[in-house]
Amino acid sequence: MLSLLAAGETCEAILNDYRYLEREDFGEALRYAAFLAEDIAVDLFRPSKRSEIR
Repeated sequence: MLSLLAAGETCEAILNDYRYLEREDFGEALRYAAFLAEDIAVDLFRPSKRSEIR
């Protein structure tokens, strides 16, 4: 559902194509995606001062 929205589909078009969905499902999907996004930790590489000098 979120991929379709990100690709430019409208809520109405998605609801027409997937009759088992309800308008409230969009809010639930967004809340779930936000929950997952908060739970992800990413370690970023930070070069040490010594490797920057080279």
